[in-house]
Amino acid sequence: MPGFGLGKKGRLLLQDHGNKVYFKNIKIKETKLIPDTRSGKLLKEIPGVVSYTFRHSFQKNLTATLDSIKAMGLTNIEFSNLFGKKASEIKEALDARGMKCTSFGTGYPDIVNKITEVAENAKALGAAFVRVAWIPHDKGNFTIETAKKAVEDFNKAGKILKENYGLTFCYHNHGYEFQPYENGTFYDYIMANTNPKYVSFEMDILWVFHPGKDPVELLKKYGSRYKLMHVKDLRKGIVGNFSGGTAIENDVALGTGQIDIAAVIKAAQKSGIQNYYIEDESNDVNIQVPVSLSFLKHL
Repeated sequence: MPGFGLGKKGRLLLQDHGNKVYFKNIKIKETKLIPDTRSGKLLKEIPGVVSYTFRHSFQKNLTATLDSIKAMGLTNIEFSNLFGKKASEIKEALDARGMKCTSFGTGYPDIVNKITEVAENAKALGAAFVRVAWIPHDKGNFTIETAKKAVEDFNKAGKILKENYGLTFCYHNHGYEFQPYENGTFYDYIMANTNPKYVSFEMDILWVFHPGKDPVELLKKYGSRYKLMHVKDLRKGIVGNFSGGTAIENDVALGTGQIDIAAVIKAAQKSGIQNYYIEDESNDVNIQVPVSLSFLKHL
């Protein structure tokens, strides 16, 4: 599916899988864009999107990027970066467009060393959740000591966020946690030892599938612990591992990869998930995100 936009000197730009074609002397009539806000039969909620998906565009022009996202029919954003702006400035831009931020992503060191700043930014954005997506560790060497330290830090941060600010802390899996440990995995250990009152989870379905696990089974096992979901698909033919990384071009439009998205969404509807976010790390987001959104609406 090609994407259109305005290129250099106001020329119309058609971009299709990285190829750019410019058209001259085409008059464009200004019109009000009305987003398609229809939901699907399976996914009743209109999904949101992760700001990281449009990270390059956000760095250049935040307000124009918000306009483009809304034109796609997306109004709910999980911000994982402030892109050099104040949280209050982003909130003002969102409000002006009838958009919202429901979750704020931050780094692990910040919940340990800057929890007040994190909480204040989340509140200023209007978010209800604070999310961390990576536990620092030596590459290829995620250990039980690292997991135990994460459990301690998550419980502490989650308690502060909940009791002092009314925010819910979520940990976002990234693949390495699914390495075997005792009778389960490190992920099972983190689940078992974090306090459900203060620590919830965001499931990234690609980073469950990539290390060889089944998102549906995890949703059945830990359904009430999940509050957020990153909906992603993995290119066909890619073999995963426990590294927590893959090439960005392996993020493909929903329904075109290896993951049974419909089965995952069906199971997720019975869990505690409140917000679904499309995430696409590829360089073809202006093409793939509309395809992914259409796919979800037609489930």
